[in-house]
Amino acid sequence: MNNKKLKITLPKGSLHDEVASFFERAGLKLTFSSKRDYRPSVKDSEIYIKLLRPQEIPNYLIGENEFDLGISGKDWVKETNADVEVLLDLEIGGVSIVFCIPNDWEHINSLDDVLQKFYDDKKVLRISTEYLTLSLDYIKNNKTYKKLYGDVNPLIITPWRKWGKNDKIKIFLSFGATEAKPPEEVDVIIDNTATGSTIKANNLKIIDVIDTSTAVLIANKNALKDEWKREKIKDILVLLKGVIKASKSLHVFLNVREENLDKILKTLPALKRPTISKLAGADSEGWYAINTIIKKSEFLSIISILRKYAQGLVVHEPRQILPLEEIKNMHKD
Repeated sequence: MNNKKLKITLPKGSLHDEVASFFERAGLKLTFSSKRDYRPSVKDSEIYIKLLRPQEIPNYLIGENEFDLGISGKDWVKETNADVEVLLDLEIGGVSIVFCIPNDWEHINSLDDVLQKFYDDKKVLRISTEYLTLSLDYIKNNKTYKKLYGDVNPLIITPWRKWGKNDKIKIFLSFGATEAKPPEEVDVIIDNTATGSTIKANNLKIIDVIDTSTAVLIANKNALKDEWKREKIKDILVLLKGVIKASKSLHVFLNVREENLDKILKTLPALKRPTISKLAGADSEGWYAINTIIKKSEFLSIISILRKYAQGLVVHEPRQILPLEEIKNMHKD
């Protein structure tokens, strides 16, 4: 009996619902014993799953006894500088990392403007963010910051540690509800947003988009060196890739007369080549069935040809299109 387990950590919080839906489409429906359950199961006894905050996940995929596979935001992989293998962009959970100021700050349109204003007014600029690494890079690489303060790091403040020598610029670590911090606790924020609605609701405005992020599948590099785990990861990867490919594709069935077959085939894109077969029955003489996968983006461009020459057009949205060939050679020794 195989007692081996592939340990996977998935995000709780705002990403959770999208990831759970994605997993369900991949045939890996998460089952919870209660609303407070942090250890959902799937119908695969070789998979162990635990929910963690996406900020924590990258660092829990480093080391021999940690998680083997996880999903987090691309932003948190960058922020933590975690030495993990990014296997797949899931193309869900899209957010922008933005620099925001109060709505009533007129004539302020950039970080340069903010830095110059606070310098001229001899005021300390206070910034709240969950992204300490990104914020430090963003500010230190700004031309106005370099002109005013040189290479001195801003003062970074967390509950357990302070570092940096420039106390004219203070970056405070936020533990959430960052949009609510100005104007009392801080002056400006660096935060992530999907729609910008919460930022607007808190009387803030975006003046710069620093970066963008989506959910990514990441792997522990030690897990990829283990033959059993690597093969199991390939199984998960092919299922998840299949969902992405299917979301961009349509499965098309149509009937066409033999004399119109070439007209259809010249314009009909296919995953490889369409499947073509004669229709059965005496009354179907001279008719062919075409079965193929096309890109959603190409469907409208071929509808006029299909309308002229096809009959019995049926279009399905596939649940998965498994890219088996792409996975076979992944991380071969």
